[in-house]
Amino acid sequence: MSTIGKDKGASSQAQVFETEIGEGGELHQVVGKDVDTLTTQQGVPVADDQNSLKVGPRGPTLLEDFHFREKIFHFDHERIPERVVHARGYGVHGRFVLNESLADYTTAKVLTEVGEETPMFVRFSTVAGNRGSSDLARDVRGFAAKFYTKEGNWDIVGNNIPVFFIQDAIKFPDLIHAAKQEPDRGFPQAQTAHDNFWDFISLTPESMHMIMWIMSDRTIPRSFRFMEGFGVHSFRLINAEGKSTYVKFHFKPKLGLQSVAWNEAVKINGADPDFHRRDLWDAIDLGSPPEWDLGVQLFDDDFANSFEFDILDATKIIPEEQVPVKIIGSFVLDGLVDNFFAETEQVAFCTQNVVPGIGFTNDPLLQGRNFSYLDTQLKRLGSPNFTHIPINQPRGCPVHNFQQDGHMAMRNPKGRVNYEPNSWGGPRENPATGYRHFGAEENGRKAQVRSESFADHYSQARQFFVSQEPIEQKHIGDALVFELSKCERIDIREKMVGHLLNIDAGLAKTVAAGLGIETLPEPAETLFETRTDLPPSAALSIVRNGPQSFSGRKLGILVTDGAEAAIVKALVDGLKAIDAVYEIITPKIAGATLDDGTKVEGKQKIDGGPSILYDAVALVLSPDGAALLAKDKTAKDFVADAFGHAKFIGYVPDALPLIDKAGIAEDDMDEGLIELGSAKSVTGFLETCGQLRLWDRELRTDLDAAAFLEFAEMPHA
Repeated sequence: MSTIGKDKGASSQAQVFETEIGEGGELHQVVGKDVDTLTTQQGVPVADDQNSLKVGPRGPTLLEDFHFREKIFHFDHERIPERVVHARGYGVHGRFVLNESLADYTTAKVLTEVGEETPMFVRFSTVAGNRGSSDLARDVRGFAAKFYTKEGNWDIVGNNIPVFFIQDAIKFPDLIHAAKQEPDRGFPQAQTAHDNFWDFISLTPESMHMIMWIMSDRTIPRSFRFMEGFGVHSFRLINAEGKSTYVKFHFKPKLGLQSVAWNEAVKINGADPDFHRRDLWDAIDLGSPPEWDLGVQLFDDDFANSFEFDILDATKIIPEEQVPVKIIGSFVLDGLVDNFFAETEQVAFCTQNVVPGIGFTNDPLLQGRNFSYLDTQLKRLGSPNFTHIPINQPRGCPVHNFQQDGHMAMRNPKGRVNYEPNSWGGPRENPATGYRHFGAEENGRKAQVRSESFADHYSQARQFFVSQEPIEQKHIGDALVFELSKCERIDIREKMVGHLLNIDAGLAKTVAAGLGIETLPEPAETLFETRTDLPPSAALSIVRNGPQSFSGRKLGILVTDGAEAAIVKALVDGLKAIDAVYEIITPKIAGATLDDGTKVEGKQKIDGGPSILYDAVALVLSPDGAALLAKDKTAKDFVADAFGHAKFIGYVPDALPLIDKAGIAEDDMDEGLIELGSAKSVTGFLETCGQLRLWDRELRTDLDAAAFLEFAEMPHA
């Protein structure tokens, strides 16, 4: 190992650490001047806090590693009763239907019996915030799915991002401690814009790919309904002959992808902190439940051995251009819970919950999760009998075993026999249908190591960045500047710019300029030079995977007394025809009387229905109504925010005085402001709204756009 530098804290009390780079590219902070040795709770000195104990660099994790066991054990039991991570969640019921059999690859009935309907429960969540935090925090979203199959419960404990921050589960407590509120002050909550998080990240180069994802708009989704889901890890499918095929699981929303702007997210959190919950509830309640396709990436050992990166590395993806996602079925989420606590709060997901025909790989993060989740549920739900809680009970199959007693036992074996083998009778093992682990050959030196094949931390981060549309690249730069500007320590900011130089020179210079760093630092040292030959992947862009339809979206219609009834009716009828929804916003909640004498009920008063709650807006005002609203700050904000967030705005000519007072000059009027001169013009407006945003407007008007465009024109690193 070679020394690559020193980390000097900003405080006079900070210690000096020597940092060494390991064989797998991870950083080790070794003892420097006047620094205590890290120990276990028993006082045993720790030699390696970066890697769990494995059989060989790419082998399985061993439970013999008492330091890892103690560290995870303590972390799992830090909170009662709310989850340590994914505390703020929302769950709904659904059903999965298989359309294409994978019988050549697996014996799992849920993946082989075409047409079979499997009940599901899905819980969406944020990771870092507590239960009372807001929905639109910049954060990874959990996307955990429980399938109640004929052969037992199968859990895909996924996220809306296909990679993770770390490669080894031993670092998970450190990651979450760094991301959560700082322990001395108890803030900031549900955000990573603080020194502790970025200090950890700046010392963890394996996180750089994930950083590109979380600084993108993926972490501020418009709705749960417009998110992808990923199983993250490489799993195994095992067929009747015992042959293994690698698999990655994907959930693709049929409504397409969509996110919000950061300024919009901040304001939504103030206007409606339950925005995502309400959106999902309303969609199901109104009879428009969301649907996803279930897809798989299938690949064999030959591909795994030839792939540019290690398929056991959870910080890497397999681009869909190299292994296409095969759609095998779909699921719809159409069942609201009867009781939030009994179902959403008490549901227990475990990555180890698989059925015959599905198995694990030696991904060290997956191996650690398999151990950790069961331990977590024991503490959180208070008993090993958490599977007796209805939401966690298998539904498609009977349960027979000799497990007994314990806190809150709802069932026990009947009769005198409670052991196996026995000569009395009762359930027995079944070699024909029972679960069999894949018989992988394992050999290697038992050691705390990380494979060198995990050590390229920047190439896929660069691939993700260059796969984004220009507006998405700008948003990544904006997010990095915002987050790092909240760090008090300048050295942390500079170290992060050093990492960014290994990803993209234009991005690094944009961030440095935004932070006022005049002299660029040296690029962070790495074992591998960043690959520039990895092609862009269209699947990684939200903008390229939008719906091109306004279906499932919401229009805000601002209406005043005397407004043209024909326009309002045309908007309502047009939205119903494309399965979109609307809300009427009026100066008074009682509603408004239109020019034909009809009364429309107001869903929102203008003060409580800001444009941030809608995907597009229409201004249907009378001359008197426009004059009245032009004096109202909230009404002017309604229009100004919609314009600033690059939304499409339909307007009748009588609304122009309000548009002018909102600060949109005649020279600023662009193709995103569409005149509703008659009922016929409504059709074209709603078709245009399917584009969701006019992002070019932001590149023309945003203060930071000029610097981004200057550096974006440079050749990529």
